This record gives sequence, structure tokens and C-alpha cells, in this order.
Amino acid sequence: MSWNLKERLQKIVAAEQGTLAFAPGSRHPMALVYPNTYHVGMSNLGLHIMYEQINSRGDTACERLFLPDKKTMDEYIRTNTPLLTLENQLPLYEFPLIAFAVSFEMDYFNLLTMLKTGKVPVKAADRGEGDPLVIIGGPCATFNPEPLADFVDVCIIGEGEEVIQDFLDSYYDSQRRGLSRNELLLRLAQIEGIYVPRFYQPVYGSDGIIQCYERHLKVPDRVSRRYVKDLGRYPGQTVIITSDTEFKDMYLIEVARGCGRHCRFCMAGYCFRNPRVRSLSQIAEGVEKAKLLRAKVGLMGAAISDYPEIDKLCQMILNQGLTMSVASLRADSLTPVLVESLAASGHKTITLAPEAGSERMRKVINKQISDEHIYQAIAAAVTAGIPHVRLYIMVGLPGETTQDIEAIVEMAKNSKKHMEALGSRGTLTLSINPFIPKPFTPFQWLPMASIAEVSARLKYIQSALKPIKGIEALVEQPKEAYIQSVLARGDRRLGEVLSTAMNGGGQKGWKQALKIHKVDEDFYLYRSRNDDEVLPWHNLSMGFAPEYLLSEYRQSQAEEYTPPCVTGCKRCGVCQ
Repeated sequence: MSWNLKERLQKIVAAEQGTLAFAPGSRHPMALVYPNTYHVGMSNLGLHIMYEQINSRGDTACERLFLPDKKTMDEYIRTNTPLLTLENQLPLYEFPLIAFAVSFEMDYFNLLTMLKTGKVPVKAADRGEGDPLVIIGGPCATFNPEPLADFVDVCIIGEGEEVIQDFLDSYYDSQRRGLSRNELLLRLAQIEGIYVPRFYQPVYGSDGIIQCYERHLKVPDRVSRRYVKDLGRYPGQTVIITSDTEFKDMYLIEVARGCGRHCRFCMAGYCFRNPRVRSLSQIAEGVEKAKLLRAKVGLMGAAISDYPEIDKLCQMILNQGLTMSVASLRADSLTPVLVESLAASGHKTITLAPEAGSERMRKVINKQISDEHIYQAIAAAVTAGIPHVRLYIMVGLPGETTQDIEAIVEMAKNSKKHMEALGSRGTLTLSINPFIPKPFTPFQWLPMASIAEVSARLKYIQSALKPIKGIEALVEQPKEAYIQSVLARGDRRLGEVLSTAMNGGGQKGWKQALKIHKVDEDFYLYRSRNDDEVLPWHNLSMGFAPEYLLSEYRQSQAEEYTPPCVTGCKRCGVCQ
């Protein structure tokens, strides 16, 4: 055991405000693990919410654990020290329950590494009666946990606030009854929102496509996503304040959850329906806490500018003598009060997400924003004193043509001209990413655009904009996006690839692991799926009517808009 490592963890905890620590043995222990660094993990509001929910029970002590940086990980390995939790510096393998919050596909490599370094059997099949139960939750667990199925015992499908309470109640009762591991898992599988992969075994055809799943007779045909009907029942705010996050000492408050805008590329928009908002009074309680901590307020949600009382909220924050920031904005719902509040809070950049350059392409993806909306948003920002503009763009979208790529360049040029005409000398930044088809979206059946094609289009945009002063094009390297794409729509056969890649340096060992196991990534990347194909995520249900996603895909082909969710709408089937 390295005392140096324990001391480092103690210093991290000492620098925090709001840590919930309990003496070892006073409660049942549970580890909450984020498979990335402390800096990234503590920026995740969902982690704070689950940390508070678990610790609020009174019978469970939830301790956090994050991926160490390279230097620290080297010391863990050199000293043969198992990964240690923050609160009490306990070894990971000592926790009977280990829950990973998984938000990004590229963290799958880290998850396996952390199990191994934590001295927990990596494969679920290798864990016996005395070994920990490994759980995953978060967006990746919700839309397709299959690539991780060989390594986890339980997947939480949907939002965790209510599921985790039912899970822990059932787990502790099963412990008192002396149930075996398999009996426990079978009992947990009866809880709405819990998927136990071992009870659903895929059967593959000679073409590599899943023919069916062989299901245990005592588990549901499909596991339904669980979601919180009333956000007011659960606080959605920062629990632990620390300066070592993406948001520094910001106090995060969830304003809304889900999105009813129906952007056809967006997994979050489909997997977190229906759209819900918190009351202004509940948010006000969070603002009061932020004031006590003298912290900046960070408003979180899919589209903050869509919040019905956004102007009142902004004025309330500023009237308290606080400043604010927002997670996301829509160009078509910005208000002068919101923009002026951001300017008064010291914002120098306004971020918008048109996603595509042409209005035709925006119809395909159901991004209901016009060029005029963008120009109006820029004008509002410049008028308020915000000089810089950032635009999020995707390339490789379904049906994208050369003209659509040229439209990105023209949109950038026109936006910059618009800024200059208003007297702004600020920078226009384009953040450009390859489009990745995701499960439970209308594009889930489509192939990804080839890496050669996407690379050429990215290069064209960069070269076309490079000569123009005041425009910067930031491009995500396609290589990582294509690994993400394989994992996003992957099946259980990728487990052995991930395991081998982990031992070969993680992401660096990906290509070699594919070769070793003779797995063709083109099968996952470039193949069109039939609309009746059994997809890897077949065992899960987001609550949609059977034909809904297919009808949305047909709408996209016809370049037709789908209107936003409204109260009483029954269109997709979630709100029956």
C-alpha cells in the first residue's frame, strides 16, 4: 500500500466543500466510479445527484473513485496498490457494490483498466459469490450496454434516482435472505429499469447479424427505461464544490431534463423524453445555496433558452449579486434578457449549434433553425457586448452533399460579415465533428460516412476558411469518432476486443485487438441495417411506439420537420 497515494487523495478531499464521508463500518459501503479523471468526473452533475441520493438513505456510504492521471496510475502499478476511493482511501475490491457512471464510449477502455487495477475480476463470469457486483448507469448504459455486457453484472436503464433506491432495497433484503449471486441477479432483473445481461444471450447468424436473444424465462422480454416523472422530488444541484473541474467553483443547477425538439441525430433527445422542467421556486433554492458559497451559477439542461421562465431566472440570479453561465442555447429561443445576463456575467463568447450549414440539411436532421435565427442571435450577443461566437457543426450527416459542405463555409463567411457589420472584431469559431449514428434515433439503421470522405470534407472546410481573418475552424480528428461509432452500435462480440485492447494500451491497442479477434469494424461502421433487424439494443425499450423511429427516418428523407413536443402530445408513445 502506498502512503503517498493515500496522502494525495486526502489532499483532494481536504480541498472540497460538501464531501459526505462516514466512518468505515458505520454504513454499508458502495463505490461510485467515474471512468475518467477527477477533473472530468466532478464536472458531471449526474454524479453529484447519484452521490447525494445514495448517501441520503442512511444505510449506505457512497465513496467516489476516479481514473488516476498517468503519473499516479504508474505509482499504483509500481507499488502494487489497488485503486483507492477518495473519502476513506479504501481498496476498490473491498466494496461489495461498484457502480460506474458511463457517459462516453471512449471511457470503456478506462472502465476495464480500473477494474483490473482495482483488483476486481474484469469479466463478470469470473466473479464468484464473494466478489463485488459491478453496475453501470448513465447514457451509455441506457442506449446500448452490449459492448460492456461481459464485464458488468447489472445495467441501470434510464435515470437513476428512483432505480437506485429500489435496487439497494432489493439488494440488502437479498443479503439478509442469504440468496446466491445468481438468485440475487434474477431478483434484481424484476425491477423496472434494471437489465442483467447474463439473462439475455445473443444468437448470431452466419452473416454476423443477431438472429435473436435467448432469454431466461423469468426476466422481462424488454427492459423499459425508467425516468423521473416529477423532477421536484429530487434535487439536481452541485453537492461538492471543488475548483478542479471544467466549471471551476461553479454551482451547477439542473433547470430542465430531456428535450422535445426532436433533433434526429441526438440520442439524448430520444433517450431522455419526455421534456421536464423544474419549478422556479426549486431553482431559487439552489441559487440561495450558490450565494452562500459565493459561487457562479451554472444552469444545466438540453436547451436552457427554452426554459419557460428564463428571463425571471436570469434576473433573480443577477439581483442576488451572482453571475451565471449556461450549458446550451438555441438561436431561435434566445431572449435579450438572457443574452444581457450572460454579458453582465462576463461572458465573452456565445455558443450556438446550427449543426449543419444548409437549411435543407437542417430539415433532414430536424434542426429547426434558420440562417436568420443565427444572425439575430449574433446581433443580440454583439449588442450586449459579447464579442465572440462559436458554432457547433457536424459533417457526414445522412444525405449530405458537396453543396451542403460548401454551405458550411458560406454560413461561416456570412456570420463573420454580420459580426463585422455590427462593429464586432471578435473571433468566429467553428467546432466541427463527424456525425456518429446512435441507437434509438431515426438514423440508427444508417451507415456512417466513410472516414476518407469525412476527412476530405473537414480538410476542405479548414482550407476554405483559413485565409479569412477572424475565423477559426477546430476539427475533431476522425479516428476517435470512428472508434466511438463502433462502440455506440456494437454488440457483445466487442467485449473480447475491448479486453485485449485494454492490455495493449487501451485506445492505442484498438486496431491490433480487432485484428487478433478477426473483427471487421466496417461491419459496424458502414453497413445499412434492415428496419426489421434485431439490433444489439433489442432488449431495451425507451417507450416509443413500434413504428415511431422509422416514421421519423422517413420524415428526414422527405426533408420534413417534426414539430416540438407539446402538452398532451401522444405522437412518439412515451407520454401515453
